[in-house]
Amino acid sequence: MTTSYFTLGRSGLRVSRLCLGTMTFGTEWGWGADEATARALFERYVAWGGNFFDTADLYTNGTSELWLGKFVREARLRDKAVIATKFSYSAAQGDPNAGGNGRKNIVRALEGSLRRLDTEYVDLYLLHTWDTLTPAEEVARAFDDLVRAGKVRYVGLSDTPAWYAARLATLCETRGWTPPITLQLEYSLVERGIEDEFVALGRELGLGLVAWSPLASGLLSGKYRDGGDGRLKLLAASGNPAFAKFTERNIAIVAELERVSAELGRSMAQVALAWVLGRAGVASVIVGATRLAQLDDNLAAAELELPREFVERLDAASARAPSFPYTFFSSAMQAMQTGGVTVGDRPPSYWRPTLHAAPAARVQ
Repeated sequence: MTTSYFTLGRSGLRVSRLCLGTMTFGTEWGWGADEATARALFERYVAWGGNFFDTADLYTNGTSELWLGKFVREARLRDKAVIATKFSYSAAQGDPNAGGNGRKNIVRALEGSLRRLDTEYVDLYLLHTWDTLTPAEEVARAFDDLVRAGKVRYVGLSDTPAWYAARLATLCETRGWTPPITLQLEYSLVERGIEDEFVALGRELGLGLVAWSPLASGLLSGKYRDGGDGRLKLLAASGNPAFAKFTERNIAIVAELERVSAELGRSMAQVALAWVLGRAGVASVIVGATRLAQLDDNLAAAELELPREFVERLDAASARAPSFPYTFFSSAMQAMQTGGVTVGDRPPSYWRPTLHAAPAARVQ
């Protein structure tokens, strides 16, 4: 199988379509993989052709970064590997500056990540979660300083409001600072909220989407259909919205996914991943595993292109009712602005290809 790569956003950074998530590296949180299994997962992903690794400073209390750095170093893959790590969360109770998005914590967190990863630089450094108070100017300037210092190659954002991401990207554009190239956001059949704003935002400002939790913490793999155990059940009452997945709507989506998968003769996980891979603006999709069989099944999704009829069925089963102001953007409402005249989309030939407007390249 030939692994394909997309450029990440409006940049020259090429990443594999599936990214190896390493939040499962370590057992400190009550689930995950031991070191031998984590190494096997890493090696299988590399053998497949993957080059994109996702971690964070607080994943498994730092073990994720430690092991990832060790595996990359021992495999002599530092130049080839694209390592993404993140900051925002605090590991120091009582210290208000040991977390959040302020410059003090951004620099502190990066220094810790560099030590654990045993590297001189991070390929992609991301704000993990918006802290609701740090100005976009402060984050953007701190990012630019770290890039100029050679400690970071590219920067991005995860789990922020669209307006904040747009402001930060625009500030970088107008002030000549290093621009973000990616938005890392939850995206799956059961979580389609980013379609309201972020897909268009990414297209307009050159931010490639990286989807996390494409299987909704295992819900879309079918493992919970018969009362199976796993992380989702363990953390369902944790207060983290990412794990609040047991709803009537989601159960109905899983049922349709099961039917589609059976008709295609592919696993539910493969179909769910293929659906996300086929969405507009998605550059890469993060997959995580605790067993080799899980990873092998996920990697097989990269070569699956869903027939249109099955995509439409999954779209219909997972559709969300539009909310304000998106209810005003329907074709009927738009016709009220054009006097009833149909104004169609411009044909592809209308656009002159330019460096900035060109779609992400696919390299095989």
